[in-house]
Amino acid sequence: MKLSVVMPALNEAAGIAATLQALAPLREAGHELIVVDGGSTDATAALAAPLASHVLHSEAGRARQMNAGAAVARGEVLLFLHADTRLPAGAATAITQALQRGARWGRFDVHIEGRSRWLPMVAFMMNWRSRLSGIATGDQALFVQTALFRELGGFAPLPLMEDIELTRRLRERGRPACLRERVRTSGRRWDTRGAWPTIWLMWQLRWRYWRGTPAEELARAYR
Repeated sequence: MKLSVVMPALNEAAGIAATLQALAPLREAGHELIVVDGGSTDATAALAAPLASHVLHSEAGRARQMNAGAAVARGEVLLFLHADTRLPAGAATAITQALQRGARWGRFDVHIEGRSRWLPMVAFMMNWRSRLSGIATGDQALFVQTALFRELGGFAPLPLMEDIELTRRLRERGRPACLRERVRTSGRRWDTRGAWPTIWLMWQLRWRYWRGTPAEELARAYR
């Protein structure tokens, strides 16, 4: 199965080259790598250009950027990957095997890299909650059959919680493949804001989302 890796990016010049270089084996194997820049004011797009199959430009907003990338994707499977996240070895094989077993979408377990000693607990809770609920976040490298994604209309144009909203709809079509292979993602938001304040904020936001608070209001609280 051909993968189309869709990576939204905004002012990621400090790390985008290393992230894309780590994906070079996938591109060499015939998979597609699409970077969607949301109006960076640094050299993100220029640094990405020689290392990606396509570099697109769109309005800022992760949901809009990922929809823009998915719209031009030619692969049978979409893999949405954050610019600060690394895939495990053998990711394409793991995804293919999961879909061959009957899954239509899924995600990886996550390992969070950072200074805080609480990050292993945060990652454990994310993985456990996701496996129990069938809901996943963008940090876990969501993958989905391209046809199913387009049938559902893609990501809702929300400023926050677009991953939760999509996976709720995907769950109605079937449970996710919860792969135990781990992506490695940056813990920079926990390191910057502090581990416990960030944990508390994220739990508050999710609780308010489940209670029906508009995503625009949640985005303001997050910022």
